[in-house]
Parts: sequence; structure tokens; C-alpha cells
Amino acid sequence: MRSLRTARVTALVTAPPLLLAAAGLVHPRHLTSATAGDWAGLHIVLLPVFPLLVLGLVVPLWGRPRRDADGVLTVLAWAGCACFAAYYSGLDAVAGISAGTVVDHGVHGAAGRLFATGDELGRTGVYGLAVASLAACAVLWRRHGARILPGAAVLFAACWSFVDSHIFWPKGVFTMLGFAAAFALLTVAAARPAERMREPERLTNP
Repeated sequence: MRSLRTARVTALVTAPPLLLAAAGLVHPRHLTSATAGDWAGLHIVLLPVFPLLVLGLVVPLWGRPRRDADGVLTVLAWAGCACFAAYYSGLDAVAGISAGTVVDHGVHGAAGRLFATGDELGRTGVYGLAVASLAACAVLWRRHGARILPGAAVLFAACWSFVDSHIFWPKGVFTMLGFAAAFALLTVAAARPAERMREPERLTNP
């Protein structure tokens, strides 16, 4: 039963990055008059998908945060996820939908400024995701020990790559595949019973 649940959760958390990786394969490499319509249309479709990338961090931490260090780190992870969802959606709307729309209507001069604004929003979102990743991995480390390290290592590498890759082929596609692999590894590691610190045995009088 536990293995079936783990498989379902793994499918849930890896679906968004895998979908984004697939979208990266058809994402136009450059914004031109010929690609503007596809550029804007693809980002409209992906607008609700990018925020779901944080499921790989939210799901392993699901539950009411405790009133200890784990709780503080969990809230920090949630705040980072919210930052990513808000600001990266801003990138999608500004540099994706807006830039594609204005170029499609022949207003090429505005695209550069839209890209600059979108890049700032996107970097802020990725930094939020990086903070969330660090906090989430700290919680999972405290609960599950060293078995979360492979997933954490892949996750941090994906966050570093995501700063300037978006989902463009090839770097962006492999970045999304990295997120999928990291979330799968963390989900499997977190599915096992948490390790608990053993309390010292109390001495009793004979």
C-alpha cells in the first residue's frame, strides 16, 4: 500500500517539471514576428503550470508545522514557494504573454524592456525557489537523515541552472528534468518512516 501511494505522489510532483520539459522542446528559440503568436500562446497555456513546480517541495512537507525548528523551516519553505509562484508567473506574463503579444502586433520596440522586467521577476522567483529548497531539504534532513542527500544535490543543481535557463532547449529542458529527478528522489526518501533521535535512557533507582 505504501509503495502505491509513493508512486502516486511521485507522479504528482514530477508531472509539472516533465510537462515544462516537454514544452521546452517546442518553445521558440527567439521572439520574432513569425514566432510571436506561438510564443504568447505557449506562455498562456503554461501560466498555471509554472507555480505547480513547487509541489515537489510542498508535498513532502505537507501537514501543520510544528512549534520547533522544523516548523520555522517549513514556514520558510512555504514562503519561498509562494515567492516563486508569484514572481515567476510575473515573468511568464511579462516576457512571455505580453512580449509575444506586442511583437505579434508589430510593436517591436517594447519587447526589450518587457524582457528586462521579466528577467528581474524571474530571477526573484528562482531565488525564492532556492530558499524554499534549502529550507525544505533542511527539514527533510532532520526527519530522514542522509538518504535525502542525492535528491537535495540534484535539486540545488537544478535551481542554479534555472536562474538563466527558463525552459529553453537544451539547458532549460535538462533543468526541468533535473527538478523531476530531484522531486522523485526526495519523495521516495521521505516516504520511509522518519528517523527519530533516540532519547538517553533514564536512570532508575534500584
